[in-house]
Amino acid sequence: MTEKIAQPALVSALHIGGPTLRFRYGGLTWLTDPTFDEPGDYPGPITLHKLSGPAVPVEEIGPIDVVLLSHDQHADNLDNAGRALLAEVDTVLSTPDAAGRIEGVRGLTPWETVTVGTVEVIAVPALHGPPGCEPLSGVVTGFVLRAPGEPTVYVSGDNASVELVEQIVDRVGRIDAAVLNIGGANVGRFGDSDVTLNARTAVAAAAVLGDAVIVAVHAEGWGHFSESLEYLERTFAYADRAHQLIVPVRGEVFSV
Repeated sequence: MTEKIAQPALVSALHIGGPTLRFRYGGLTWLTDPTFDEPGDYPGPITLHKLSGPAVPVEEIGPIDVVLLSHDQHADNLDNAGRALLAEVDTVLSTPDAAGRIEGVRGLTPWETVTVGTVEVIAVPALHGPPGCEPLSGVVTGFVLRAPGEPTVYVSGDNASVELVEQIVDRVGRIDAAVLNIGGANVGRFGDSDVTLNARTAVAAAAVLGDAVIVAVHAEGWGHFSESLEYLERTFAYADRAHQLIVPVRGEVFSV
C-alpha cells in the first residue's frame, strides 16, 4: 500500500476518536475537528449522543500548530473541550460562518488558498447531506494539503457528496492520501439520505481518488452513525479495495 506514495503522508498520526486526527505534515502538527469531551448528550434541534470519550485526553494531546475545522455548528465535530482548545492554537482554519462565530478562526471560501509554513492549504467544497441541505446542516468545508516534497492529502470533513470529490480531483489532480469522514451519519433529518459518506459512497469516492490511501475516521463514538466499521471493511473488500483502506485504532500511533 505505502509503495504507491512517495513518502509517508501522515507521520505519527493518532486517531483520538470520531473525526479527531492528529498528524504531522510539512514540519507542523495538525488536528482535525477537535472532540475531547467524555460521553454525554448535546441537546438542540436534534440531540446528539456521544457514546465514548477520547482515546487521549486533551491535556495530553501536546502542542498543535494548525486546526482544520470542517464546521463549528455540530458537537460531534467541535465539542466543549475542543472549542476551548481552539484558543490555544495559533492557526484555526474553517468556514467563513465559523469565523463569524468564533474569535481567532480564519474562514476560507471554497477553493481559497492559504499558506501555513511551507504548506499550501486549499479549502475545498463539502456537502453535509443531500443537495440543498445547507439551510439545515449549515456550510461545511474540506481541505487539501500540499507542500514541497510531501504527498497531497485530502481531508474531507463532513462531506456526503461523491460528485464533489470528483470536482476536487478534477481541479487539484492526484491525491495521495484521503482522510474521509464515513459512518453513514444519519439523524433522520433527510430521511434515508446520510449526511456523511457511508460504505457504498466511500467506495465510490475511493474509486474517484484512484490509488490514494483512504484513512477512515468519524465512524464510531456517536449514536447517529448508521453503519459499523466492520461493514465498511467488508464493503471495501467486496469492491477489491481492502488494500486501499486504513481503519486506525483509536489511541495508537500509525503511519501511512
